[in-house]
Amino acid sequence: MSLNMLSEFDSHPDDEEVHSTDLTVTDDVLLKAVALGPGAEVEPHTHSDATNVFHIMRGTLTIKQGSEEERITAPGTVLSERGQLHGARNEGTEVAVMTVSLCPLPE
Repeated sequence: MSLNMLSEFDSHPDDEEVHSTDLTVTDDVLLKAVALGPGAEVEPHTHSDATNVFHIMRGTLTIKQGSEEERITAPGTVLSERGQLHGARNEGTEVAVMTVSLCPLPE
């Protein structure tokens, strides 16, 4: 067993597909791995009771936060406060991978 929880996430989504898996779920945090194929999007949304952190691990993602958008190339980290609109889009030609932390665990 590896301490690296991401080591077993080997996802290869097709164009416009999003693959995700929960890496850990506790009373305090939800940690997910998310792979976005070219053209895929995590639709903008909010979490009223949780802070959300994107950790871009591979590739480049266009991150939407509030009314702003920015292209972030790995390695990169984006913090979205509770209630703040956020989402991600892969405008590239390769799969992009990020982890997503939500704290505390949303209800």
